[in-house]
Amino acid sequence: MTVLQGVLADRDAWSAVGHCPIEKAMGLIGTKSAMLIMREAFYGTTRFDDFARRVGITKAAASARLSELVDAGLLTKQPYREPGQRSRDEYVLTEAGTDLMPVVWAMFEWGRKHLKDSGLRLTHLDCGSDAGVEVRCTQGHPVPPGELGMRLARRGTSRT
Repeated sequence: MTVLQGVLADRDAWSAVGHCPIEKAMGLIGTKSAMLIMREAFYGTTRFDDFARRVGITKAAASARLSELVDAGLLTKQPYREPGQRSRDEYVLTEAGTDLMPVVWAMFEWGRKHLKDSGLRLTHLDCGSDAGVEVRCTQGHPVPPGELGMRLARRGTSRT
């Protein structure tokens, strides 16, 4: 269990509603199609029709989700033009989109462990070993769930 620290310890004195980063992130990427579009972007998909086909959604749904992800700053549009064709946009991960990758990989690992195992694995390309997602402090120590705390930091500050 995560230990709430400082002013957060009195759960009746505060509410996370409207302030929680999980709530805000889910507001941006909380749909199945948005998460699957991000998965596909991580796999290298960039073209509109490919997103719709690979995620299994209508073109209208793909258009809506891609627009939301662009507006949220997770993807950006870049024009491209095939010879003899009109100019179109492809969708490319931004830094914020790339920073979302550990969230998606953590969901992948949870699904692999707790749902029917498909045999898919994250691997370290350099050595071939299985890879996973873990929480580490800024000093580099692994942080197991029983040692994880949450505190309220003043805006613009962090303890490193």
